[in-house]
Amino acid sequence: MSSAHLTIGSQEPPRVESLLRLYSMKFCPFAQRTRLILNAKGIPHDIVNINLINKPEWYFKINAEGKVPALLDGSKIIIESLDICDYLDEKYPINPLYPAEPELKKRDKDLITKIGSVTQVFADCVFTNKEKTPEEWLKDFLIPLQDFEDALAQRGTPFFGGEKPGMVDYMLWPWAERAGCIAIKLGTKLPVKDDQIPLLRKWRKTMRDYPIVAEIYTSPEIFWKLVESKLKGTEPKYDEL
Repeated sequence: MSSAHLTIGSQEPPRVESLLRLYSMKFCPFAQRTRLILNAKGIPHDIVNINLINKPEWYFKINAEGKVPALLDGSKIIIESLDICDYLDEKYPINPLYPAEPELKKRDKDLITKIGSVTQVFADCVFTNKEKTPEEWLKDFLIPLQDFEDALAQRGTPFFGGEKPGMVDYMLWPWAERAGCIAIKLGTKLPVKDDQIPLLRKWRKTMRDYPIVAEIYTSPEIFWKLVESKLKGTEPKYDEL
C-alpha cells in the first residue's frame, strides 16, 4: 500500500499474493471510478499511487503508456477505467452494478458512453483559457447533460441504478464531484435556473452523501489546486493536498 505518490527512483511496494492491486492517483477522476467500484462491491485490494508527472521507471512495465488506473489481478493487467470496472463487476457478481436484463444493461452502457461529451466540456471550461461567458458555458453543459436528466426522469428513481447507485452513477460521479471547480475558474456560478436539470442537481446532492462516495470525497477547492498547477505549468504537490 502506498499513500504517497511514488516517483522516479522509487521501488514498487511488495505485492501481496491473491490481493488485487490498483495503480492509482488520488485526484484522477478515472482512477476514482475504479476506487468507487472496488469499495461499492467490497473487494479486498491495495492501492499504489503514482506520481503522473514523474512516473517511476518500474510502472512502465505495468502500463507502457504510464497512465492510471491499472488493475493487477495475479498475472493479469487491465487498463482503462471502464474496462476495469466492467471486469470487476463480472468477476465479483455480488452487488451487481448493471441491471440483470440484457436490454437494460445495454441501455446503461449506452448512457455511459455519453459521459465523454460531459467530460470534454468540463475540460474545455476548467483546463483551458477559452473565453466564454457563464451563460455560454451553461449552454455547452446543458446539451450533453440533458441525456442524463432525461434518463433520471424516465427511471423515476433517485439514482440511475435505482434506489442505490449503479455503474452509471459511479462512472459519472467524479465530474459531478469536481463541478464546483467551474465557479472557481469563472469567478461565479453558472446561471442555472430552477427548471434546468433539477433531477440531476438533486442526484448530485444525494450522491455526495452516499457512504461509498463520501468515503473518498475530495472538495473542489483541493482539486482546483491541481488545476492551477496544470495551468501554470508547475508540478503538483499531490501528497501535500
